[in-house]
Amino acid sequence: MANTPREGNLEAPTRHPVDWHDPDFYNEESLNKELERVFDHCHGCRRCVNLCQAFPTLFDLVDESDTMEIDGVAKEDYQKVVDQCYLCDLCFMTKCPYTPPHEWNIDFPHLMLRAKAVKHKKGASRTRDKILTSTDVVGKIAGIPVIAEIVNTSNKIKPVRKVIEKTLGVHSEACIPEYHVKTFRKQFPKHQQVNPEQVQPGETTQGKVALFSTCYMNYNEPDVGNQLVAVLEHNEILVRLAEKEQCCGMPKMELGDLDAVEKAKQANIPVLLKMVEDGFDLISPVPSCTLMFKQELPLLFPDDPEVQKVAAAFYDPFEYLALRNREGLLKTDFKTSLGKVTYHTACHQRVQNIGPKTREVLELIPNIEIETIERCSGHDGTYGVKVETFDYAVKIGRPVANRIKKNEPDYFTSDCPIAGHHIGNILFHADFRDSEPTHPMSLLYIAYGLGES
Repeated sequence: MANTPREGNLEAPTRHPVDWHDPDFYNEESLNKELERVFDHCHGCRRCVNLCQAFPTLFDLVDESDTMEIDGVAKEDYQKVVDQCYLCDLCFMTKCPYTPPHEWNIDFPHLMLRAKAVKHKKGASRTRDKILTSTDVVGKIAGIPVIAEIVNTSNKIKPVRKVIEKTLGVHSEACIPEYHVKTFRKQFPKHQQVNPEQVQPGETTQGKVALFSTCYMNYNEPDVGNQLVAVLEHNEILVRLAEKEQCCGMPKMELGDLDAVEKAKQANIPVLLKMVEDGFDLISPVPSCTLMFKQELPLLFPDDPEVQKVAAAFYDPFEYLALRNREGLLKTDFKTSLGKVTYHTACHQRVQNIGPKTREVLELIPNIEIETIERCSGHDGTYGVKVETFDYAVKIGRPVANRIKKNEPDYFTSDCPIAGHHIGNILFHADFRDSEPTHPMSLLYIAYGLGES
């Protein structure tokens, strides 16, 4: 009797490096063959149907075909599935029973990455998408004093937003963050620094962190970056800012522009490696950026020892604080109770496999009541603002918003600030009484009483 594949994995999923320098990686015939193979397995399984719009799109294509099998779907329609994937990785990490080491060897997100890279290599990426994923350039231009005022005001005027929707393809109801002239990097030198002699290294942490501020915190929410520094310094952790930085590369990776990812890597890794060699741990306040350095870059550049060293030193901020707490080095001198908090776990934090560290730290605050929502917000970096996918992003995020409405918390929060504002936008249109998210680091800042004069 022929051997039959076992049903599902008994082992944890493992990932193979992405061999994007292999010429076959960009071979469209080879790609379509692999898409057909994986799509056929997905069609037979359908466990991921409730995660995002990629899987319903695939299953509708199959069910509406003449054969009702994958062989009835036109190859040119495969891209419709690819365009709905925003690389959240949840299917790979939480749903798919056929990930490596299963013999079917399915890594759906990285196959979608390959398809996006082939599309980009063909020159098929839209100008709008190139602009939206150029976060450094957009931030620098939009942060110029006069331009910042024009941009921020225009984003609040409905007729102007309608014009932007028609010309650029950014949905008029999508949440667009404000841009700040006084960026986080400009504000940072004013922070009081911890005396290096007071720093206490732990068993796994150095007690000194170099902060990769990210495009978003730098240009869009510098206050959260300031609060992160205040919390770290309150806990006698020495904070330094990376001497210079570019975008981590995640937006360009989601576009499929792997050459741009490599350029960002070449700019960032030497600077961060120098900080590691000087005895600093590394932190980024945005889960997607942290994931990029901890997991994605090591898989894209598996033979680069500098990338591996940086990855080993990189932490999510709440992961770091949780480690400090276990080492007996985190202060718990909280002054303010937060009451009822609804906490949305960001996809790109969940797939770091670090456990619920944000909740673990927040639970140290006395009399706090936390409800956790482990479900995708549907936003992603650009998916939630593009005119052709905004409605899907709202559809995916609405169950999260509904849970928040039902719970009626004093605060709702998400480690991903973009996801938090997307959820808040859904709540706003549903006339919820308080549709403004509060970042979990801001909650710690409030609980410590650090904003009190």
